[in-house]
Amino acid sequence: MFNYIDRENWERKEHFEYYRTKIVCGYSCTVQLDVTKFLRKIRAKGLRFYPAFVYCVSKTVNSMKEFRMAVDVDGLPGYYDFCVPNMTIFHDDDHTFSDMWTEYYPEFDKFYRNTVENMEKYKNVKGIKARDGQPPNFFCVSCVPWLTYTAYSTSVPGGTPNLFPIITFGKYTEANGKYTLPFTLNIAHAAADGYHSSMFFNSLQELLDSIEL
Repeated sequence: MFNYIDRENWERKEHFEYYRTKIVCGYSCTVQLDVTKFLRKIRAKGLRFYPAFVYCVSKTVNSMKEFRMAVDVDGLPGYYDFCVPNMTIFHDDDHTFSDMWTEYYPEFDKFYRNTVENMEKYKNVKGIKARDGQPPNFFCVSCVPWLTYTAYSTSVPGGTPNLFPIITFGKYTEANGKYTLPFTLNIAHAAADGYHSSMFFNSLQELLDSIEL
């Protein structure tokens, strides 16, 4: 469900209007996430990293309304009750990728099983969209498992930055027994400020450390 914002009583009314009409911009922020504890847990359970990590990202996105934001056809802002991840599948044979959305479930086991099933079902479907019927309440998440990086940015020259998050993460590496990976959030400034992004990163790190699989 799409829930309209009471704009007259919205604490970010001026910020939203300013960054939608005056200075139309988005921003990108890359942090190094500690996945040491998370890796230990999924390896102990024999789980796949990608769908398990996407669950953590999805749960964090859905815990904050600023990252579930959109506008209707008239430009009126609101928040979805929840958002589903639109993730990428890499094709080893021709080195292309396809998008595949997967349902969001707050329970880890249900989300993980369903996402793995979808990955297997659509893994050989070529083209940009592997799965039809993508709902409007989505966000983007993809992995660059061949690269560890320090910065990454998605831009829309001449256009309006997307209100939904575009998330990218890279290869995890080990140093002195600690595993870290680069994690990038791209978001419109109209949707979220630095405070919200900071809370997002902190919440995701806390979940990675504490999740029970």
